Amino acid sequence: MNAANLKNRSRLLQAMREFFCRNGFTEVETPVRLPAPAMETHIDAPPSGKAWLRTSPELHMKRLLCAGAERIFQIGPCFRSGECGRRHNPEFTMLEWYRAHADYNGILHDTEALLPHLFQTVKGSTEFHYQGQPVNLAAPWPRVTVREAFRQWAGWDPVADWDADRFDADMDAKVEPALPRDRPCVLTDYPAAAAALARLKPGDTAVAERWELYIGGLEIANAYSELCEADLQRARFLTAAAERQALGKEVYPLDEPFLSDLEKGMPPCGGIALGVDRLVMLACDTADIADARLFCQQPGALF
Repeated sequence: MNAANLKNRSRLLQAMREFFCRNGFTEVETPVRLPAPAMETHIDAPPSGKAWLRTSPELHMKRLLCAGAERIFQIGPCFRSGECGRRHNPEFTMLEWYRAHADYNGILHDTEALLPHLFQTVKGSTEFHYQGQPVNLAAPWPRVTVREAFRQWAGWDPVADWDADRFDADMDAKVEPALPRDRPCVLTDYPAAAAALARLKPGDTAVAERWELYIGGLEIANAYSELCEADLQRARFLTAAAERQALGKEVYPLDEPFLSDLEKGMPPCGGIALGVDRLVMLACDTADIADARLFCQQPGALF
């Protein structure tokens, strides 16, 4: 990571905090070493003694919403095993924010305001080039549903005929490469089976209120209308646990304090996880995450 990229990263982080503080958010810090990481089928938490390093601060931030917080954000380290390459590092920086009494549309509105602010601050414009491709961040951003995208580019409907392995393979090989690159693209309304922590869409329980953001071919962010029902969340965690066991993966303990707080009540809310390193890659026009953060690890190293 060269000096110019280091300065751009620093300015981007400062601009993030300025944006959220100006919009009434409170910055929080939650534990990094956890006795029970979130139970998701394909996301693996690195062990740390008898605990695990967090893959996301999500569950603790939701507990703060249960306790009465309304607008919160956090910028900090997260960890995932087996993720190392030009776009992945086993330790990475995540920006997450949550808003009570908002849904995934409200979080998208936040994101459409945040990113132009960041790039105007860091690059002096909301128009730039990434890897030779012009990009314009002006909102509103185009949206395409998962159902529409897969019908058009993969030739099948994953909402009507769910197949997890086929979904993942076609997302990587057919759908993501076909998404527009000159504008941010919002891929929205995921199959319910692909959104373990998201609320189902009213009137269409086969679809979850989840979207992902792509810019210049990079996956940047993942947002939900959050699931608030403790019994449904417990059932989804147990389903993920059974799937992990079937795949020969480690099965984590359930986060009972989180589920207990959820039982007491969490307001309707929306939340998002945004990859800071990927955003720095865009701002610095690099295809390698090692140019966007300090001390990236080599493949085969720790984690």
